[in-house]
Amino acid sequence: MDISIRIGGEAGQGIQSISSTIAKSFIRHDYYAFINQDFASRIRGGHNYDQVRISDRPVRAVSDNIHILIALDEETTRQDIKDLAETGFLLFDADAITFESQHINHIAVPFSQIALDVGKNKIMVNSVATGAVIALLNFELQPVLDCLQEQFQQKGAETVASNQHSAKAGYEFVRQHVKGNPPFSMPTNVPVHQKMLLTGSQAMALGAMASGLKFYSGYPMSPATPIMEFIASQADKYNIVLEQAEDEIAAINMIIGANFAGARAMTATSGGGFCLMVEALSLAGMTETPAVIIVAQRPGPSTGLPTRTEQADFNFALHAGHGEFPRAIMAPGHPQQAIDLMSQAFNLADKYQIPTIVLGDQHFNDSFFTVDDLNLQNIRIDRGHILTDADLPSPHQYKRYASNSTGISPRILPGQTKAVLIADSDEHTEQGHITENATVRTRMMRKRMQKLDGLRSEIKPPEIYPSGPAELVLLGWGSTHGAIKETVDKLIQEGISAQMLHYSELFPFHSQHITIAEPENTKIIAVENNFTGQFADFFSSSCGLPVDQRVLKYDGRPFTSADIIDQIKDLI
Repeated sequence: MDISIRIGGEAGQGIQSISSTIAKSFIRHDYYAFINQDFASRIRGGHNYDQVRISDRPVRAVSDNIHILIALDEETTRQDIKDLAETGFLLFDADAITFESQHINHIAVPFSQIALDVGKNKIMVNSVATGAVIALLNFELQPVLDCLQEQFQQKGAETVASNQHSAKAGYEFVRQHVKGNPPFSMPTNVPVHQKMLLTGSQAMALGAMASGLKFYSGYPMSPATPIMEFIASQADKYNIVLEQAEDEIAAINMIIGANFAGARAMTATSGGGFCLMVEALSLAGMTETPAVIIVAQRPGPSTGLPTRTEQADFNFALHAGHGEFPRAIMAPGHPQQAIDLMSQAFNLADKYQIPTIVLGDQHFNDSFFTVDDLNLQNIRIDRGHILTDADLPSPHQYKRYASNSTGISPRILPGQTKAVLIADSDEHTEQGHITENATVRTRMMRKRMQKLDGLRSEIKPPEIYPSGPAELVLLGWGSTHGAIKETVDKLIQEGISAQMLHYSELFPFHSQHITIAEPENTKIIAVENNFTGQFADFFSSSCGLPVDQRVLKYDGRPFTSADIIDQIKDLI
């Protein structure tokens, strides 16, 4: 069973309330849900929708088909009706929409009137619509009533009752007006174990908190803002200091200062904000100070599409900053991976004293995933080599930038030892004093860049699914994970030999991680949400394997498996 429901309307009409209530009701009865949010960059109005996918198996991508379309405004009947499956159902608000159709599956439901009559307030439209959807799915109403109880209990018994009665009225209306048996059958399973709905942003924040985050500074910028909001909601409980900075320049300088002093610190932003952080990024590179920066990508250039998705900042993250200095770059594809990678990001930043950049994007950060269980077994804290007084034979002989074979100089935390720490943004000697000596400059550059060898050895290999040789290898990174994996499954079902090669730890690149079993019989096809295939170019130049074709999308929307399959079949 695999059903997709799209709820369309204006911002402010409670679309997210409908999608979350539906998803929560089903995951509590042993189903899986995935919610994709598509919204305009405005607080009120505009055309927005949430798409909820309900399945009896794990799902992490947008579905190709819409089985139920809920139209809360007229624009939805114009824009989204084309995406509705031939046998799909349209439920539209008869009181707010002028829509004429003879199709038996297009049903006018007086959402607004029911909300006023039963709920005594037009704002109850979203609860009426929720009940209507549940009736079409032939699912019991009680789980929805339970969710509404939890959602509105803080607003009082009267508000809870109004929402519950509205949902029941919507449920009964559809059961009475849909001819024949309910079109879908979703039994109310006995729950085997608890699941949760988690966004990519929440997973990133949880991973950071579990990894010892103690200071967060950031400036609001979609789609990174929910990371700060979630950490703020938990800051008191976990003794985290959170500072909403006046701008992104201040935010990154604050976390560099906090890391310099010994606290694990992080910031998050999007492409435009990261632009402002670049000078300070180079400061972290020169002073060899740990820093973790999340860049939740959105389409550019400039303001671009501020609430849409894209994977166009990989090259930016790879080359950001003036001068050359080592860094690590990562990009999770699902919540568990995000939690694990945040631990890896902090450990690498501390151990190698470098900035680590974690790339998300609007699709990953704002989508809701069903998580069976949060596995924290991979979380470990490695602060690197930090000296104490017992390690220092003489506090006057401490060299902050002492050269060695790894390029990593043991550090002290200011005020924690009797030694004096000298650091400078200019080129410096091993002691930290400013210098313009050519020999010292050469030695210090080699020392810093030497860290890449150690970093490379700690980068984990890509995910290969399934194992063994394949005629088609779909190369991807970050948020395309779910869509590519689903594509591979469908191609295999059609008798096409296919495989996913998905990278989440992007830089430094370890060329020995990738070997194609039969390269002469294999075609590599890159799948990326950008115009040029940025990672495909990097992959090919790093390991010497040619990327034969590219499936690219850059309209601000995420891939579906149908998007990928259609282009692949055209290419081959």
